[in-house]
Amino acid sequence: MELYIQAFITVLSLMNPVMCGMIFQAAEPDRPAPDRMKDASKAALAVAAILVLAALLGERLLNVFGISLDVFSVAGGGVLVWMGFSMLRGMTAPTGASSPLTSLVLFAASPGTITGVISIAVTHTRGELPVTALAAITVATLITWLVMAVLAKSKPKTTGTGFMQATVQSFMGLIVMAMGMQFAFKGLSAYFHLAGS
Repeated sequence: MELYIQAFITVLSLMNPVMCGMIFQAAEPDRPAPDRMKDASKAALAVAAILVLAALLGERLLNVFGISLDVFSVAGGGVLVWMGFSMLRGMTAPTGASSPLTSLVLFAASPGTITGVISIAVTHTRGELPVTALAAITVATLITWLVMAVLAKSKPKTTGTGFMQATVQSFMGLIVMAMGMQFAFKGLSAYFHLAGS
């Protein structure tokens, strides 16, 4: 149960449902509520599909390229630290996307989120179905969809949104950076332990 809780917290923090909800609400301020609900469902399904593929194929890709889990954890931890630092600097959704919803999907299923999912899948299940990672993805995506669904039925509020968004983003940035450092330190410790044995 502890592994499931840890995996769920990791994926949920990386996916960041609050930020996803804010991005979604800002992306479609004038569309009718039914259309916004459909778009929220499409975005959630796209995020889930990307992360499920990462969980199922991540270990095989590591094996194909001859990358050990320890080294991947160090590299993945670096990505998470960079992502958290970017959030602290005020960088939210990726720029240059073809549509606002694409920006939402790229934010929720970012390289940092994918890194976290693969690390969980490989760490918790070696060669078997990554049940822990899949369960965490399912719950986190469902919560993200619920946040977007609630916001889809309400009109965007501009008062105080900027301050709230900045506060949430800074807090989540610190959490993501801490998780990235934890991934990296665990990978370094395991790598040098194996190298010394």
